[in-house]
Parts: sequence; C-alpha cells; structure tokens
Amino acid sequence: MRTPPITRVATSTPATPILPESFYARDVVEVARDLLGRELVRDGVRLRITEVEAYAEHDTACHAHRGRTPRNAVMFGPGGRAYVYLCYGLHVMLNVVTGEDGSAAAVLVRSAEPIVGLDVVRARRGDRDGPVLLTGPGKLGAALALDVAWSGHRLFEPGGLELHAGEPPRRILTGPRVGIDYASARDRRRAWRFAIADTRWISVPKSLRPVPSRARTH
Repeated sequence: MRTPPITRVATSTPATPILPESFYARDVVEVARDLLGRELVRDGVRLRITEVEAYAEHDTACHAHRGRTPRNAVMFGPGGRAYVYLCYGLHVMLNVVTGEDGSAAAVLVRSAEPIVGLDVVRARRGDRDGPVLLTGPGKLGAALALDVAWSGHRLFEPGGLELHAGEPPRRILTGPRVGIDYASARDRRRAWRFAIADTRWISVPKSLRPVPSRARTH
C-alpha cells in the first residue's frame, strides 16, 4: 500500500455542523464506515476520525455479548451516546453507541488526525509528534483528556464532547479488528475495521484493503 506524506496540521478550520441523533440510529457497521472523516471536538481540540471498529451484541468480541452489566449498559442504546471504558486499568477508550434503544452496539474510535489544538494534544501525549500521537484508541482518549465519567455523554448536543460532520474520505480501507484473540474464529475474521486510505494516521495498516466508496446519507 502506498504511504502518503503526513498531512500538515491546520491551525484553524471552518466549523461543520454537529451530527444529529438520527445519524446514529442505524446498523453499527454502516455507522462505523460513515464515521470516517467526522470530527471529534472538545475544548479547542478537533480531531478527524481516521480509523474505527464496529462491535455488535451477537459478536463474541463485543462487551455486550454476555448481556447487560453496569459497565456496558450505555451500549444498549439509544445511539449517539459515548461509551467510555478503561482498558487494562490504563487506557481510556472512546466508543460511539449506535442503533435503537435496547440493541447493544458501538463503534470504537481507534485513530484520528489532529486538525486544531495540536499543541494541547502533544502536551497530553508527552510531546510526541507524527502519527504516533493518535494511532491507537488509548492515545485518542488521552488526547481528548477523557475518563469513564464521559460514558453516556450525548455526542449530538453542544457542549463538552461533540461529533461534527467533517469531510468524507476519498478512499476507504477495511480489514479485521485488532486485539480480539478471545473472540470466535468467525468473529475474528469479520472485516469490521475501517480506515481512511490516504493518511498515515492509522494503526496496523498491513491488514487493511480497499473497499468501494459510497455516498453518505448525513
């Protein structure tokens, strides 16, 4: 796969609308793919989503596979809320809940590219530079200064953490999800990881392949 140059980070960019609640009331795989190019905004930091993974209730890689718990209750809908959890007691992971109320599904935001607030992101990530800043879900959680108290936050309302429309990518890649060795062989093979093709701000690129483009509905 061709490796494009690192995108120059802008110091400012025109605002795009906040995505409506209806955006999330769809199948998790459809929403996952449609989240690429969208922008996470919090306190002057704006990140363009470059890589995601979809998880659904029937999927053995999903936190909700064995039923509702206090930790995963927000996954059971309605969509448009953040599901934030702590991984290995260290890494804060941001997920976007999808679907209707009662159906457990969410999209893990794996990687992003900084658009605004690079200095803030670098300070939170230890003055690192380049894609290593944000190519991984724990890195993204740190860059946005999130903690588990954000779980259940409404991403479609102004204030706090917001999801904006952004710009769609020209080309999309897909492949298996990362770090789910505990899942069934069938679920490990699912091509439910999606990434923007023309960027270096993604993780584990060797397992990704191109997919046809598709028009957005939001």
